[in-house]
Amino acid sequence: MALEEYKRKRSFDRTPEPPPKLDPKKGFRFVVQKHRATRLHYDFRLEMEGVLKSWAVPKGPSLDPADKRLAMQVEDHPVSYFHFEGIIPPDNYGAGTVMVWDTGTWEPLQEDYSDHKSRADKEKAATAMLAKGDLKFRLHGAKLRGDFVLAKMRSRRPGSKGTEWLLIKKRDDDVQAGYDIDEYDYSVLSKRSLDEIAGDEGAAEWQSNRPASGKVTGKNSWLAESVAKHDRLPHQAGARKSVPTAVAAGRKKSVPTAAAVAASERSTPSSRVKKKTTRLTA
Repeated sequence: MALEEYKRKRSFDRTPEPPPKLDPKKGFRFVVQKHRATRLHYDFRLEMEGVLKSWAVPKGPSLDPADKRLAMQVEDHPVSYFHFEGIIPPDNYGAGTVMVWDTGTWEPLQEDYSDHKSRADKEKAATAMLAKGDLKFRLHGAKLRGDFVLAKMRSRRPGSKGTEWLLIKKRDDDVQAGYDIDEYDYSVLSKRSLDEIAGDEGAAEWQSNRPASGKVTGKNSWLAESVAKHDRLPHQAGARKSVPTAVAAGRKKSVPTAAAVAASERSTPSSRVKKKTTRLTA
């Protein structure tokens, strides 16, 4: 995806959101933004090719390899979107509260990877893995550390746009079995909770021309529908399984279907986060 899609969805004469401008520095930063919109979700973004490659992760990332997190790829965002935290006002596209849940740097992983490789070599390796649908990387964040993989799902679900991935923690010294993301409801920038940010009238606000009420359209329609379909699947005992050794070791492994992942996530105990009516956006 490119910034053309980001631009198409916004009228910049009516919104102070950053324009769709590439960043020539091509850094290796990442950010996870917790977003209470149509549904509470987390936006996982990796800086690549002068933009932020972005995935909406309904249940958020995990440090437990047993958690195969569904991640819906959405349009690229400009790097200037990186540290936005605050409130998108009602009656705007993506209305809701946004928190910078985690941030730091990342690096691509491959068999011949070396810390001495140039930035251009690392960028090339990351781009190649992303194109193959098997992006292995290491995070150096305040909350997320260690090795992960983003694996594109080979879903045959009717209506699938091929944007469904899995975000999986690989087995290393940073694993935390039984990881509970709800215990980390605070911003790495302001140390505020999502509720505290929502109640802060002085928080930064980004306007948008898209409606926040009524039927969800465009980008959010397929995302909301996909998550809703997954949530409606019946509970299957024992659906949650540990990550295969081959996946944990970074070797090529077939990726489970969307239905299998949905069943796995449905078997996980419900979140202890306060239930609120939320809206979903990337």
